[in-house]
Amino acid sequence: MSSSISKHRVVIVGSGFGGLAAAKALRHAQVEVTVIDRTNHHLFQPLLYQMATGVVAEGEIAPPIRDILRCHANTRVLLGEVVDVDLDAREVTFETVGRRTSVAYDSLIVAAGAGQSYFGHDEFSVHAPGLKTIDDALEVRGRIFGAFELAELERPGRQRDAWLTIAVVGAGPTGVEVAGQIAELSHRALKYNFRGFDPARVRVILLDAAPTVLPTFPESLRRRAHRDLLRLGIETQLGTRVTGVDEHGLDVIGPDGSPGRIEAHTKVWAAGVKASALGTRLAEQSGAAVDRSGRVAVLPDCTLPGHPEVFVIGDLMSLGDLPGVAEVAMQSGRHAALTIVRRLRGGEETREFRYHDLGTMATVSRFRAVASLGPVRVGGVVAWLLGLVVHLAFLTGFKNRVATLARWTIAFLGRGRPERTITEQQVFARTRAL
Repeated sequence: MSSSISKHRVVIVGSGFGGLAAAKALRHAQVEVTVIDRTNHHLFQPLLYQMATGVVAEGEIAPPIRDILRCHANTRVLLGEVVDVDLDAREVTFETVGRRTSVAYDSLIVAAGAGQSYFGHDEFSVHAPGLKTIDDALEVRGRIFGAFELAELERPGRQRDAWLTIAVVGAGPTGVEVAGQIAELSHRALKYNFRGFDPARVRVILLDAAPTVLPTFPESLRRRAHRDLLRLGIETQLGTRVTGVDEHGLDVIGPDGSPGRIEAHTKVWAAGVKASALGTRLAEQSGAAVDRSGRVAVLPDCTLPGHPEVFVIGDLMSLGDLPGVAEVAMQSGRHAALTIVRRLRGGEETREFRYHDLGTMATVSRFRAVASLGPVRVGGVVAWLLGLVVHLAFLTGFKNRVATLARWTIAFLGRGRPERTITEQQVFARTRAL
């Protein structure tokens, strides 16, 4: 095999589901792989809501990238945030604690992912953190458990009621899962923990501008999930748009167009996503289109128009009506890696990316979930158990699977929440950084 093949340089931007899948698919290829990420861990984002509500620890859902790829002799991992890609020079520039470094590539896989969208109101993030990163989950956990602690200091009245009101904005899977876990937390895990009030009195409000929960799910599952939420005591305000967020609550406009106010010291934002700003940079240089979420329109084989050596995958790519889910990222990452390998072996044929939909699911609470698997629709305990199995299967590392299973046993079969430690730094770091 020629030395030119062995020296083919593949740079992967991002170590999420797509980037990691691409790196794993290139393990035995005659290439030099460089993975660049702004964090040192691979985040299993579907379980962030459990971390935010005290079920699992960060190490169990965010193992180190270097450890995952330790047996990949052809792969190196670099810490830094990619700030520029020069398509003509075929060079990636990233920044680490103020230091800039450039890396050349022959093939580039961009899997930079997406972050939280506040629909043009980024100022909302100060008082309504999202749930996309470990930092977000730690802050949300601090705010949720901190609300109960501060409610204990208040006398009965408006201030205590405001601390015992938690608003979750966004009724997609993340919002539904967070709201369900907060309700379960207040009714089960925190029972007998406070003397001044009953934790079960907490008011959990789930808001969304859409007229239904889980709008991308089949109608029968939407109704099932909504019914389960109501049985948990969660108040749903659908068709309601948030127009303002401050320290003490939210301003909203209801379905009939009338303004309203919700007094809630604790808010969680789970509505909307926006692609990495790197997508805009790639589009400017290549002339590719960008959709409203900042995703880059790619060719059917996931390559950038005019640049067959550049693959844009996962949440950063816009291709047909593919959803922004982990399975799309993983499959597109493997597709990009295998395309590179095929080209190095002399294959010039362009193969379109074909997504195999394995279904979708959302957990409402303990023993309550909904799942859509092709024509099959299931709910309740069956869907809940299926969700646990799927999450365990996709978690990285045997030790993490065992640890997570132990946490679930404590939280779901018992009443405990192993991860309830909070600090002032977690809650106020975002505000102090401004």
